[in-house]
Amino acid sequence: MKLAVIAHDGKKADMVFFLNKHYDFLHQANVDIIATGTTGKHAQNAGLKVQRVLSGPDGGDAQIAAQVAEGKIQAVFFFRDPLDKHPHEPDINMLMRICDVHQVPLATNPATAEMMLKELVREQ
Repeated sequence: MKLAVIAHDGKKADMVFFLNKHYDFLHQANVDIIATGTTGKHAQNAGLKVQRVLSGPDGGDAQIAAQVAEGKIQAVFFFRDPLDKHPHEPDINMLMRICDVHQVPLATNPATAEMMLKELVREQ
């Protein structure tokens, strides 16, 4: 399974904490993680193994969306900061739309991501 992880600047620490908290499960379940550039850099700096694409504003959101559309990504965790403005909002909306079109689960906060992981554990 391939999981995409993206986080707005104000949520990157939350994403790294979440991934570290669930590292054992993700590793045991053979989950490959792909991340947008800066989120991936934060994860790598924390010792996590992730594949990186461009940063979100530079096209990383579009790269992730393309892989979702191609069936290469089975879930997306995008920890959004709803209290801040984001210049690449059209790309974010496009990624969310692509997830909906292709029925790929999308968690936009840690609570939803926890629920998705619990279902994955149940399916294992």
